[in-house]
Amino acid sequence: MLTQAQPSNRARTGRVIVLDDEAEIRGMLQRFLAGQGFEVRAVRDAAQLDACLERQPYDVLVLDVTMPGEDGLSICRRLRARGNTVPILMMNAPADPLDRVIGLEMGADDYLDKPFVPSELAARIRAMLRRQQFILRTQTLRGEFLPIAQAPVLRFGPFSLDLQREELSKGDMRMPLSFAELRLLCALAATPNRPVSRANLIERARGCGYEANDRSVDVQVLRLRRAMESDACAPRYLRTVWGIGYMLVAETEP
Repeated sequence: MLTQAQPSNRARTGRVIVLDDEAEIRGMLQRFLAGQGFEVRAVRDAAQLDACLERQPYDVLVLDVTMPGEDGLSICRRLRARGNTVPILMMNAPADPLDRVIGLEMGADDYLDKPFVPSELAARIRAMLRRQQFILRTQTLRGEFLPIAQAPVLRFGPFSLDLQREELSKGDMRMPLSFAELRLLCALAATPNRPVSRANLIERARGCGYEANDRSVDVQVLRLRRAMESDACAPRYLRTVWGIGYMLVAETEP
């Protein structure tokens, strides 16, 4: 039996859309998450999802991977390709760890194996919402992470990164990066031209206590390189510092 905690005011602000082709799972998740205070919409396929996303924005997408027709990986890749940055939590049956990596490479922000305890799903959604709310509330990086340049916009090559809005542009065009990619890029931009360890990047981008591993950081960096570098195998801006982590090479004021 699912136990329902008293929803908080913060939880009530979260608009969640769940995509799963199994009606029983959809209904169970919709009832449980609504009982947790979220505003929930459950859909059965990609067509329903697209229709809902066109009508209104959502704070989190909970996306099943294995489905008939267009599967979760394809949906995730398609959404990211057209610039949709809604945080995505993927659900799938236990599989090889490589499946998680593929999901992250497609643009997912988190991954949860089935079967799972519904309270864990709710906790992960709340964590994703807290990270979003933190960004909107501060509109700037915390003092201890401010870039050396102390500039609202950091420039490197044809790119400009607005640290207050957390937006990356190439010339006059805004780059369609995911929420997780932007958070990692801003974490690197906090100390440009200085190497940052993977553990430090996780803390800066996700907050203290967030469970992640070095491989997840490597995947996010690879995705950024593919989006930004002319040659992802010989990066100019997102450099690997062997034995330490990564460094963003950027222009700073003297």
